[in-house]
Amino acid sequence: MTDWLGLDGARVIVAGAGTLGAALVEGFVGAGAEVCAIDVSEERLAELTGARTLAADLSSAEGSLEAIADARQQLGGLDVFVHGVGINDRRPIPEYSPADWERFISVNLTSAFFTAQAALEPMRAQGHGRVVFFSSVAGLMGHRKHGPYAATKGAINQLTKVMAHEYAADGVTVNAVAPGYMETNLTTAYLDAHPEERARLLTLIPAGRFGQLHEVVGPVLFLASKQASFVNGQVIYIDGGRTVV
Repeated sequence: MTDWLGLDGARVIVAGAGTLGAALVEGFVGAGAEVCAIDVSEERLAELTGARTLAADLSSAEGSLEAIADARQQLGGLDVFVHGVGINDRRPIPEYSPADWERFISVNLTSAFFTAQAALEPMRAQGHGRVVFFSSVAGLMGHRKHGPYAATKGAINQLTKVMAHEYAADGVTVNAVAPGYMETNLTTAYLDAHPEERARLLTLIPAGRFGQLHEVVGPVLFLASKQASFVNGQVIYIDGGRTVV
């Protein structure tokens, strides 16, 4: 599998070390890549194995640009960048304050734009590279209680397409994965607080279950690999069929 992916020795930055981010780090390390993980939480970073780590707040342009530069220096270059930073807070539209909105924009979207900007130019200069964003089915569908989150994910979908267009001729691809309901800490915390929701959500997924972490890691590794050299500007839904019904 490692030979097929061609990730052995690849220099990879993973932004976000939550449940999915940690699984991605493990996947890339297992594929032989050199990985640097970035997260605002030193506690989450300390739980990772086999990767370099960098504690940084990516919610500002300055923080994003500086962190990517520092991580590139640690790795001695950059071949793959994965942006998995994001927050969600499920509430009806009237309950979000201006400060809430700004927080969603800065954490979910500002971090995506400026970390990718910092990653893409060196990739252009070297003539190859992969960028993978984390979107969500919420960026396509009109889920209730997802207003600011859905807005940022829809924006990431468009950002993916524009960046893919601008850098395609330079040997760089930009794609996104959009998970549906996954067995993550964020989902578990929400369902623990709203136990009636699990059964209802399962009825919306044709597969009849939530996704597992490896079912997201695999597609991301593929998009980062040499096998995906002609896949560009795509948002790949990893949702058990949620978006087809």
